[in-house]
Amino acid sequence: MSQTVARAIEILEFVSQEPRNPADVARHLDVHRSTALRLLETLTESALTRRHADGRYGVGYRLAGLAQLALEQFDLSHVARPHLARLCERSTHTVHLAVLEGDRVIYADKLEPPRSVRLYSQVGLPVALHAAGVAKAILAFRSPATTERLLRGCRFEPHTGTTLTDRDAYLAQLADVRARGWAVDDGEFEDYVNCVAMPIRDASGEVTAAVSVTALKARAGLPELHQLLPALGEAASAISKELGWKP
Repeated sequence: MSQTVARAIEILEFVSQEPRNPADVARHLDVHRSTALRLLETLTESALTRRHADGRYGVGYRLAGLAQLALEQFDLSHVARPHLARLCERSTHTVHLAVLEGDRVIYADKLEPPRSVRLYSQVGLPVALHAAGVAKAILAFRSPATTERLLRGCRFEPHTGTTLTDRDAYLAQLADVRARGWAVDDGEFEDYVNCVAMPIRDASGEVTAAVSVTALKARAGLPELHQLLPALGEAASAISKELGWKP
C-alpha cells in the first residue's frame, strides 16, 4: 500500500471518531502540518471529509453515502438492522451484531440508544474470543475442529478479574452456552460492562453470527440483562429466519 493511501485511510479513521483540526491530524500521522492539510484538502475535494466552520475536519457526506451503500451489500447487516433497532429500543441498551469472518469474530453493526455512554466496541474491529459474549455464542455452536482452529492463536490473556484465562474452563463454558442457548460476558473484557448474547443461524442452520445486548453494570447487571433474554431471542430468531433458517 502506498504511503499516501495509507495516510488517507488513517485520516478517515481518525476524523470519523470526532472532528479534528489539521494540527491534530499532523500529530496523529507524525507529519508536517502542511502535509496533513494537503491530504485533508484532497479528501475534502472528493467529499470524503468536510471542513467545519471552526476549521476542524470531519466525515464527508460522500463517505457517509458510501458507507450506507457498502452496508447494503452485506446481506446479514441489511437484514438484521431493523431487528437490531427494535431490540435497542426495547432494551434501552447497546446492541451488537457480530459475524464470524475467517479466523476472527468481528463487529458488523452496533446500535446505541440516544444519550447513552459510548462503549469501546467499534464496527469492523475483532472481538477478544475468550472474553466476548458474541464470540462464545458463535463458538459454542461450531464444530470442535472450527473452535480449535479459532482458538489456536488465542492467548487467553487476562483483561479483568473475571476473564477466563484457562482453555479448559473456557471450553466448559462453551458447553454451558450450547446447553442453555445463550452466552454472557460478565465484565470479562471491561470490568464495568456486561452482556448477554445469542447465536444467529443461516439457511443451512450453521451459526455464523451473534447478537448481544450490552450495558454498563451501573445501569444493568446480569440479572437485569437476563430479563431481556426473551426479546433477544426474538431478535436472533427473526434474523435467522430471514436468512432462510427453518427451526
